[in-house]
Amino acid sequence: MGWFEAPEPLLPELIIRHGRWRAARPALVEGARRLSWAQFEHDTAQIANGLAALGLARGARVAVLMDNSLEMALALFGILRSGCVAVPLNVSISDAAVAALIQDAQARAVFASGAHCARIDALAAHGTPPAGSARIAHGASAGWLEFNTWRAAQPADAPQVPIGPDDECNIIYSSGTTGVPKGIVHSHRCRLNWAVDLALALRYRSDCVTLCSLGLFSNISWVAMLCTVLVGGTLVVMPHFEAAAAARLIAAERVSHGTFVPLQLERLLALGELAGLASLDTIMCCGSPLKLEVKREFPRRTGARLIELYGLTEGLCTILAPEDFEAKIGSVGKPFLGTDLRILGADDRELPPGETGEIVGLSRLRMQGYHGREEASREATWTDAQGRRWLRTGDLGQLDEDGFLYVVDRKKDMILSGSQNVYPADIEQVMLAHEDVAEVAVVAAPSRKWGETPVAIVVLKGGRTLEREALLEWTNARVGRQQRIADILWRAALPRNANGKVLKRELRAELAGREY
Repeated sequence: MGWFEAPEPLLPELIIRHGRWRAARPALVEGARRLSWAQFEHDTAQIANGLAALGLARGARVAVLMDNSLEMALALFGILRSGCVAVPLNVSISDAAVAALIQDAQARAVFASGAHCARIDALAAHGTPPAGSARIAHGASAGWLEFNTWRAAQPADAPQVPIGPDDECNIIYSSGTTGVPKGIVHSHRCRLNWAVDLALALRYRSDCVTLCSLGLFSNISWVAMLCTVLVGGTLVVMPHFEAAAAARLIAAERVSHGTFVPLQLERLLALGELAGLASLDTIMCCGSPLKLEVKREFPRRTGARLIELYGLTEGLCTILAPEDFEAKIGSVGKPFLGTDLRILGADDRELPPGETGEIVGLSRLRMQGYHGREEASREATWTDAQGRRWLRTGDLGQLDEDGFLYVVDRKKDMILSGSQNVYPADIEQVMLAHEDVAEVAVVAAPSRKWGETPVAIVVLKGGRTLEREALLEWTNARVGRQQRIADILWRAALPRNANGKVLKRELRAELAGREY
């Protein structure tokens, strides 16, 4: 290292610097409660020192089962500053799933809030988390350390923990839309790369005010938090999303940035009057396919720059930038910065533009691997002739002649009907054009003749009625012969995870006993 060289500061060090140089600037907002960067640095240092006092050393895993709050944000970044590993858990999963993930992560402490404390208590009676594990509650709960009382009793000196760039930073569990959730491990260097690369791509700036309206356990929220912490902006935490309340909050706090899923943008558009959203500068939408009318209407009606992101928590992202919307609105854009991608055929050879195959990516955002799942990590890897390890996405897509990516479908969602590949997304796009259809999911059902055949699960728009045969005939007249659906099932709503992704595995399981 030369005379004036210094190691690149990781996120825990950046919090210290913001606490000094941006001391009075707002860092965290929830309702009427506000913390400056000096206070944010002070409180997260107390949490880090408190974890050390509880005997949690560098590398210990700490589970977080909390509803969105100022305390949850502090807990996550306090864990990072302690050298421990944050394991945020989806609050909507079952108690059995919570127990399984805590066991899988080998968590030695738990932060929880409200009714989730009782959930942990019930699990602890059966050994999860193990006896002796620290339990810290936001809100009074017998047998738990009360979060703010416990934090306030800790010293606020900067934690003296030597955090290395390759140390684990967090384990985020996959959504489980196609199977059992896997723990995705990111290092501190990797998370800094996420912050830097995405802050540039999503156009964050030091005076940004960022809305976090999805669960802070979600990697979509982590994108917003990491980018905002990098630039020293302001995080506005919303306890839960409701469109009218979100619109009021955006107007009141002059929100400039945020991360959303398509359903949230659809609900905001449905409000009609969007003048209060004029402060929005650049927002990102991801998590599931974004309808073309939403892509067009949201920027037009709000003036915001909308960036669609296609990506995986495992570490690959493309963006469709606002300046490309007009020409390439059906695509999910291109890779950014140092990211590269290819399309592979069934023989793992690269395919030319226009041909459909598996999307693989090369990126410095890539995870360290799946926690405790070496075989799954190997299966998610494609190694090229130069020995470089690319991430297999499990998604099917194609590149056009200009290098823009079009996602065709999930590889696991593809239907093999006879000898033909049928992509549900193609059929879904056709059915969504029907004036009475609000939502649709097409999945494979067993077929005596073809092996598999498409079946559509449909949600109608409010107050609409439609005959099954009429929609079946309408759809099959507009799709290819091999794409014709065998049946339609009506539902009041599609099963979704917390980020809005349709849980097609649940629908496939429901149809497994049928045969067409």
